[in-house]
Parts: sequence; structure tokens; C-alpha cells
Amino acid sequence: MISVDSLRVEFGVKPLFAEASFVVNDRDRIALVGKNGAGKSTLLKILCGLQKPTSGTVSMPGDTTVGYLPQVMILQDNTTVRQEALKAFANVTRMKERVDELNRQMMERTDYESDEYMALVERYTAAHDRYLMMGADNCEAELERTLVGLGFNRSDFERPTSEFSGGWRMRIELAKILLQRPDVLLLDEPTNHLDIESIQWLEQFLAQSSSAVVLVSHDRAFINNVSNRTLEISCGRIIDYRVKYDQYVVLRQERREQQLRAYENQRKEIADMKAFIERFRYQATKAVQVQQKIKQLEKIVPIEVDEVDNSAMHLKFPPCLRSGDYPIICEDVRKEYAHVVFDHVNLTIKRGEKVAFVGKNGEGKSTLVKCIMGEIPFDGNLKVGHNVQIGYFAQNQAQLLDESLTVFQTIDRVARGEVRLRINDILGAFMFGGEESEKKVKVLSGGERSRLAMIRLLLEPVNLLILDEPTNHLDMASKDVLKEAIRAFDGTAIIVSHDREFLDGLVTKVFEFGGGKVREHLGGIYDFLRTKNISELSQLQTAVKAESPTSNVRPDTTADSTAPKNKPKGQSYAEHKEQQKLLRKAEKAVEQSEKKISDMERRLKELDQLLMNPEHASNMELVTEYTTTKRALDEEVERWEQLSEELETLSNK
Repeated sequence: MISVDSLRVEFGVKPLFAEASFVVNDRDRIALVGKNGAGKSTLLKILCGLQKPTSGTVSMPGDTTVGYLPQVMILQDNTTVRQEALKAFANVTRMKERVDELNRQMMERTDYESDEYMALVERYTAAHDRYLMMGADNCEAELERTLVGLGFNRSDFERPTSEFSGGWRMRIELAKILLQRPDVLLLDEPTNHLDIESIQWLEQFLAQSSSAVVLVSHDRAFINNVSNRTLEISCGRIIDYRVKYDQYVVLRQERREQQLRAYENQRKEIADMKAFIERFRYQATKAVQVQQKIKQLEKIVPIEVDEVDNSAMHLKFPPCLRSGDYPIICEDVRKEYAHVVFDHVNLTIKRGEKVAFVGKNGEGKSTLVKCIMGEIPFDGNLKVGHNVQIGYFAQNQAQLLDESLTVFQTIDRVARGEVRLRINDILGAFMFGGEESEKKVKVLSGGERSRLAMIRLLLEPVNLLILDEPTNHLDMASKDVLKEAIRAFDGTAIIVSHDREFLDGLVTKVFEFGGGKVREHLGGIYDFLRTKNISELSQLQTAVKAESPTSNVRPDTTADSTAPKNKPKGQSYAEHKEQQKLLRKAEKAVEQSEKKISDMERRLKELDQLLMNPEHASNMELVTEYTTTKRALDEEVERWEQLSEELETLSNK
């Protein structure tokens, strides 16, 4: 399907990779692996034609279609979710227009016996058959199935895409690519913006798809479940392992051990030759042998050993004070903005527990974390236990770093004791090795700043860790280092993550967020997923309608508070009509207020993203706009609360 021959890519003195040759066949599920900077994303761009190699060729049949999902892309803002997703069926739409036009021409003509009319009928029949072969009748059903699988509610379909965060809009782009059903799918970190439910759905979709797949992902469970072949970029070469990822890891270790043995043998051989040359260089009787040894030495091609990550390095949190027995206790905690995020949350986290917060995006995981941190107001009782010292990694944690320092200085300032002797090793494990450690923080990307903030947190003496999506910008080696450190951590940990492999063997309790409820599940992440499959909880919104037997959350007593009421006895028709008019006016005011709140929240998210970019991090105009918008949002939320109370009063009359 795609044939790659002698591919070479150079950006500097040393080529990114050279002499790369491989073939992508039908139904291949290829995991493209290698350390950060090895050239994985570059290779995907070359395969889809967005970038040219230094030399070599990429060839494919002329009718082959390719779908490419990059890590970052420009997204449209002027359509609804449904309209944007329907763009995937542009060919079907054009074919329908052609069929309709041919049908119209047939209806307008009466020369049924003429050759021209028969030719028109043949064209219509061929076009109509092709239209049906394209699966036109199933377009709407496929669109809904794909969007719901990727986490959207049906009520989201008519919402403008501009109301969604960048992560959700990337899901729309992924849906469009999947709906086009290309011959080859090139996916660069497709799980970065997906929750566990959506990742599982994508796994099943790719398993059933007839497309060939080449994907880059740091989600080990995902690529192992999807792949049947692994391409590794290492030492400037591409090595083809025709096995899934887990088997590749074993074969790679065996390969490296063989390389090490060959490398040591070669070093010994070279040392022996050099010793012979030095010993007999000036003896005339050995001149011929010395020259032979020199020529042999010149012809030796050095054996390279595959690059190795630093995941074998062990990193421990520094000693910390002992906290109380119950670091976190929530009693009837409730939070709402324009809608109820969660209600009647009752949970207790014991000292030493490692727990996971999981659920679809937007269900309140990060919101509850902010309540625990005291960053936002809430209703109910939330107790932080005695002597609790919190280490918090938020998704915007990178903004708090000192931009005037280098990477090394940032870590050197928080490192204590013997850890100071291993700063370079620690930085290397998190992809800041060599010259990278001398970079100023102000020139780092958002992802690099997030990794640096994570290292800082690992070195601070805390007894309660709260990590909000800690693995988003880490490769597999760095995730292993972090996971091992948390597992050995003496304190308590709350981890908000969709990375099953990272959570597996790390957490002993799962709190599921969905539908305004928080449910407790004992056991690890895969125990939770198995229970969910048995209970047919394929979608969290459906699951929360019935109370789980393991739930410690009280039933929602306000579910019917907005139900329509009959006209009270004794009320005249005119009075009833006037009340309905006031009710509609109040409902409209609440809707308009909710729209303003949604717009301001969306703008705050955009400003967050801009301020994480080194180019804008010190832009005072953006900082001022952020402050002004935040203040306006707080005022509008208060206004919305008043309007909601007025609406509730009118509804109860």
C-alpha cells in the first residue's frame, strides 16, 4: 500500500534517520516507537506528503487515500459539531447532488426511446449504484456512532464548535478522519485528548477497521492492544519488528544484549590491533603485518548499540511528615457553574492510599481537585486532614515557573541532600539531558514546562500528591520513572488520568465521575473496567442514572425539581398565561446568562493556552484580559444564581 525506499532525513550534521526501507501493507497495525526527537512525527508527515525527505522515495497507488491526525492542527470555529463532522462525507454529498441532477434531467425529458435518454439512464444507474456502494444510507448513523464513541453527547451535535476546548475539537477532527475511512490512517498521539471510555472505543474501531494504521502513542496499553507490528527509530535507523508492542519490548532487549556482546568483542579486537601496531610499529620484520593491521582497523565499522532510556533509574520522594489518618474527607460537597457539576459527594481517602479520579472529560474531576486545593468555592463540608502537606500538579502548573532560570537551576533550587548529585540523571530521565538542561525556562514549550514542573514536584517534601493528567507530556521512559516514584511514595496520592497502563498496579481505589455523581470502586483500574463491562456501563451518563451498590453517594433528591407542573386549581386562564410568559422570559434570561458564562470560560481556556506558550507568557495585554475576563465571569455567575432563583420561584407558583 505504501512503499518506503532508502529514506533519509537530515536537519543538522547528523541525519535523523537514513537508509530506511519498509512497506505498509493492508490491515497492518503499526506502532511507531522511539525516544522523543527520534523522528516519529517527521516520518508520519513524510508518509502523508506534508514533508519531503532529504533523499529516498515514498510511493503508493494513485487511488490510495490517507487520513492524517497531527498532534496540533488549525481548527474551524464557524460550524456546529454535526456540520463539521459531515464534512467527512463531502464525496458522498457531491455524489448525491450528481444523482439528484441526473434524476431531474430524466424527469424533464419525454424522449424515452432515444439513444440520448438511454445513455442518461445508464449514467444515472451507474451514479446511483456508486452512491449506494459508498454507504450513503448509513452516513448519519455512522456519524452519530463515531461522535458518541469519542465522548460527545447527542445534545452536543448542534452546538457550535467554538464552545468546545481544543481537546474536544481535536476529537471532532479525529471523528472526521475516521468517518472518511481512508486506506491508511496516520495517527500522531490520538489518545492525548481522550478519556478511558473513548480510548477503548477507538481501540475497537481500529481493530474492526479495514484501513492500515500507523500510530505514535505514549499510551502503552493502547498501542499494545491495537498493534500487530512495531517500527522502531533508533540510532538513525528504522528497525522492523513484526510483532505487537509487548513482544517487541522482549525482542528489543534480546537484540540489545546481542549488540552489547558484539560491541564488547569489537572493542577487544580493536584494542588488540592497536596494541600490536604500537608494539611492532618500528620493527622492520613486522612492517607488513603492522600495515595489514592498520588497514583492517580503518575498515572496521563501529557497532552501535540501540539507544536506551533511563527508566531503570530509581527516583524517590524525599522524607515527609506523617499526616493524619484521613487526609481528605468530603461530606455532601456540591459544585455548580451554569449547571450542576456534582452533588452530594461523600468520600474519604485514607493515609497511604493511591486513588484514581476517572470519567469523561467535563464531569468534574479537575473541579473537585480545585475544591480540595481551596482554589474555588463550593457547598458542603470538605476537610483536609491534620498535618497534610499537598503537592499539586495542575495542567497549568507550568505558568508558575521562573522564566529567568535555566532548566538545571530550576531543579537545583529545590533539590536537597544526595539528590543534588543526581540532577543530570533526573533531567535525562525526563528528556532534559545534555545541552537541554542549559535552556532558559522562557524558551521552553508548554509541554517542556509541564515536564519540568513535574520534576520539581518529585523533589518537594509533601505527604499528599494531587496529580491532574500528569502523563500528558511524558514519554514511556519518563512515565515509568514517575510511576515507580509514586508507588514507593509513603504518603497519599490522588491521580486524575486516562492512562490505564500508568494507573495499573498503582491505584487501589477508583472514583468514577459522571452525571453529577461520584462513585467509589474498590480495586485497581482494570478491576473497575471489568466491573463496568459486566454492568453494561458503556457510557458514564447512562451508568449514573441508577445507584451503584458500591456507591457512597446519596441519591439526588432534586432530580424532579424542574419538572413541569399542572396549572394550579383556582388560577384563571389569563393569570396562568401571564405566569407562563414570565416563566419563558426568566428561562430566556437564564439561557443568555449561561451562554455568556460558556463564552467567558472558553476564552479563559484559550488565554490559558496562549500564556503557556513562551512567546506570550509575559504578554501584559493577555494577562490583563485574563484578569478582566475572570472578574466578569465571577460577576456573571452571581447574576446567573439570582436569575436561577427567580426562575425556580416562578416554576413553583
